[in-house]
Amino acid sequence: MRILAAMSGGVDSAVAAARAVDAGHDVVGVHLALSRAGGTLRTGSRGCCTIEDAMDARRAADLLGIPFYVWDFSERFREDVIDDFVEEYRAGRTPNPCMRCNEKIKFAALLERAVELGFDAVCTGHYATLVEGAQGRELHRASDQAKDQSYVLGVLTADQLAHTYFPLGATPSKAEVRAEAERRGLTVAQKPDSHDICFIPDGDTRGWLAEKVGTATGEIVDRTGAVVGSHEGAHAFTVGQRRGLQLGVPAPDGKPRFVLEVRPVSNTVVVGPKEALATARIGGERMSWTGGAPEVARFRCDVQIRAHADPVPAAAELADGVILVEPDEPFDGVAPGQTAVLYIGTRVLGQFTIDRTESAVPVSA
Repeated sequence: MRILAAMSGGVDSAVAAARAVDAGHDVVGVHLALSRAGGTLRTGSRGCCTIEDAMDARRAADLLGIPFYVWDFSERFREDVIDDFVEEYRAGRTPNPCMRCNEKIKFAALLERAVELGFDAVCTGHYATLVEGAQGRELHRASDQAKDQSYVLGVLTADQLAHTYFPLGATPSKAEVRAEAERRGLTVAQKPDSHDICFIPDGDTRGWLAEKVGTATGEIVDRTGAVVGSHEGAHAFTVGQRRGLQLGVPAPDGKPRFVLEVRPVSNTVVVGPKEALATARIGGERMSWTGGAPEVARFRCDVQIRAHADPVPAAAELADGVILVEPDEPFDGVAPGQTAVLYIGTRVLGQFTIDRTESAVPVSA
């Protein structure tokens, strides 16, 4: 096959590209330039897609003896990922930019161009497994549960899966990938994994959003509507947050309070006891399926609401373009804007963006 290897500059994508070469494929490496800030440099494990990363990717491609290119996707990244991130926070939701990047950039914009240029598949260093099932290609969890990235790939469609290649899916551990990189002489063998939001490399999401959205004093209220404090911008808060609350009125029981809801229209933040974070039901309209949609309106599945959260057994129901999911045990602190990925065993069934939640604890409690 003709393979376009997306090379981020990290160890995973470098080893994935090397395995594609070893498998006898015709491989071309490409690094995605997602920022036009020429002075952007990586700081430790913060950030990605920087000048340093591009140079690391090029060195890996040279060692593998494959052609290498840098493609400028910065405008598309700004529109589909950064602007979306800002607008979601402005609307009081908590988005996952990595999901949007996979959906809009790596497996939409990149894959579209790859197919146009005659490539059969895009290869990445994601930890996930592809299985040929009776109804077509299926997306499954990786062998290494600790590194499994099927959650952030839950946005992929059946057509996209047909043109993907994940060489690392069956690898027992990340340590094995680093050891392999050492044996191959790849200079990125011990490079730290990137974390946090790549376009906010200093990790100060609150400060970054303040510059983009601005500040405006608002009220912090409890579940009864009583004012218990103030804030300088509702966008700076997310469901489940405890730190940073400026509360002038202590809780009657003296226990800490947590953010339960963000109301952007009124610029209000609602707080309450930790028990009130328990979520009995979630739902949403923006959904997609890695294969066909379920053939029945009601079905059992496992639901994962964060990249590193444990899956929770649940009952799901489809009705009038909306999916509702009721977990066997309440979720803890779900925020609108998060992505819920549905599994049947190890297989990814699909995903939806959460836009409604129902607390398991009544207001009177």
